[in-house]
Amino acid sequence: MIESVLFSGLLNLPWWGYVLVALALTHVTIASVTIFLHRHQAHRALDLHPVVAHFFRLWLWLTTGMVTKEWAAIHRKHHAKCETPDDPHSPQIFGINRVLWLGVFLYVKEAFNKETMERYGHGTPDDWVERNVYGRHSIHGLFLMGAVNIALFGLLPGMLILLTQIVWIPFWAAGVINGIGHFFGYRSWDVPAPDASRNIVPIGILIGGEELHNNHHAFPASARFSVKWFEFDLGWGYIRILESLGLATVKKVAPRPRFASPKPAADYDTLYAVIANRYDVLSRYAKSMQRTYAEEMQRLRHWSPGDAEVLRSLKRALLRGQALAGAEKTHLTEALKKSRALSTLVAMRQELGSLWGRSNASKEQLLRQLQDWCHRAETSGVASLVDFSRRLRSYAVA
Repeated sequence: MIESVLFSGLLNLPWWGYVLVALALTHVTIASVTIFLHRHQAHRALDLHPVVAHFFRLWLWLTTGMVTKEWAAIHRKHHAKCETPDDPHSPQIFGINRVLWLGVFLYVKEAFNKETMERYGHGTPDDWVERNVYGRHSIHGLFLMGAVNIALFGLLPGMLILLTQIVWIPFWAAGVINGIGHFFGYRSWDVPAPDASRNIVPIGILIGGEELHNNHHAFPASARFSVKWFEFDLGWGYIRILESLGLATVKKVAPRPRFASPKPAADYDTLYAVIANRYDVLSRYAKSMQRTYAEEMQRLRHWSPGDAEVLRSLKRALLRGQALAGAEKTHLTEALKKSRALSTLVAMRQELGSLWGRSNASKEQLLRQLQDWCHRAETSGVASLVDFSRRLRSYAVA
């Protein structure tokens, strides 16, 4: 009798069947978050057919109780204030344990910040259903979902499935992505400091592609999060299916560098290609420095071992252009005085970065700056810098 009450539902499944159902339902929620809330609403990287968009809104109301405007506003603020005290959920500020395990409370706290909602919540749904149902009665969707679960699977399985649905997004999105995604993992792109975003793993299946968090921070307006050949973004696969059915339109994806024969001098197309592919440019610059670094380390080990040890201990910061402070910055500056080649490469990298950092410069000024940079690079006497400049002149507009 008790067993009948606890497990009696329209669908009588074995235990593993309930597990599969829970995983399937939570995966639909993951897809709704990454496709609708993240790529469509927060970043406008794609357009969705109204029927598809409303399905995602309904599903998220039933399974999470999240309000579209709140989620989009908080995420946009995260990008605008990344790793600063104003970032709603940075593990660099709040600590990894607090964000990983209690990130949902940071989200809820920020949702009550009216200034955040007004400044960053623009362009989100504001129709009758949003104002009077999804936004006003956000918690009621969970009750309805619970009732459906119990009717289909029985009291105990239904409640356990609902509990799984409730905790899934707070843990994986608010905890893992916002926490681990800014603390552990690999970086494909050296996004400007203090942004500490990481790719958690290269295969984005469990969280729908959100695992590729560093890629997303490098190209936030891209509908595709995978960039390297070995990366996989399941959310992008779903978007391509929707696009093939006429239910989605991709507006922008991360640029893939194209190359042609090096031009005698950089022109406007070269300038546009370099700026569009700036993270690829910096990544290739770091690789070009490795040859000179190895040569200089070999030379310094013989007559200045102390400086060689400083350069060895700070190799990653040196090659990737990471910001240093305090004693480390002082030690690196002194060590670079013993290597004209490395100090030239460091200085030229800073100048190259100003191409996309000078928002008030005209295109004519930026082109002259690029042409001058290439000329000085190719007359510097530093072989890796000469080769890199020639490569830079081969960037082509896609």
